[in-house]
Amino acid sequence: MKKSLLKILFFSIISSHVFIAESLKALIPYYYLPETKSLQKQGLSIGKEAYQLLYFGQIKDSLNLAKLAVKINNKSEILWTILAETQIANKLYDDALISLDNAQKINPKMSEIYFAKSTIYLKQSKIKKAEISLLSGIKILPKNFKAIFQLGNIYLMEKNYEKAIEEFDKAIKIKKDFWQAINNQGLAYFELNKINLSIISFKKALELEESAEPLLALASCLKNKDINKAIVLAKKALNKDPNYVDFNYRKEQLWGKKLQISTEKLFENPQIKKEILVAKTKIK
Repeated sequence: MKKSLLKILFFSIISSHVFIAESLKALIPYYYLPETKSLQKQGLSIGKEAYQLLYFGQIKDSLNLAKLAVKINNKSEILWTILAETQIANKLYDDALISLDNAQKINPKMSEIYFAKSTIYLKQSKIKKAEISLLSGIKILPKNFKAIFQLGNIYLMEKNYEKAIEEFDKAIKIKKDFWQAINNQGLAYFELNKINLSIISFKKALELEESAEPLLALASCLKNKDINKAIVLAKKALNKDPNYVDFNYRKEQLWGKKLQISTEKLFENPQIKKEILVAKTKIK
């Protein structure tokens, strides 16, 4: 619409050069034609508003604004990624992948695009695609410890425990206090029957953050060595987060088969029966 209007104005001026200026003003209406830079700025401003709405949980409104921002300026990879985030929030995963493809065409070296794609693939249970996307993003931004951690988690899902440990170790070298990576090393060690290394990992994680997961995991490690301490740790874990009483919840946290069996056996102890019953009434 903008281009055709400019042509009309241009040819009208050329063909009507014999008329005086006042006649032209009378014949040709005035239109405000925003410049490209103005449109880009407006699109980014709307995109920012969309992101703020998403932050505050207004996911449908944020989606509508993000769509508008992209219509105004479809040459911005940032706006396409914002649209993708709002689509992910609204569970429009295929649409989000299309938006990220558009962003990637504009800027193939933007690591966030590949990380976002990986998140979507994980939600779709496309583990191998998630792995490939993460590797592509990490190649661009090799010091992103969160992405490296996620890659380690993918190897946990694939039961490639040695590689998982390697990736967690890389993440820890970048961020020394990354207790989640230390904790997940413990998960991997347990599945490799390296219980002593699991204990070391869970204890290190607890030194940084006394969270329910390493508490319960450590309790499972100690059930055959020191049952009394294991019971104390398990009670504390369930008090902090009752969700860990649930097998499926622990599975979502990437607990392997061996650790799950060990934990279920720990829960058979009558000394923890009361805490288990209470936890089950509180799980979300």
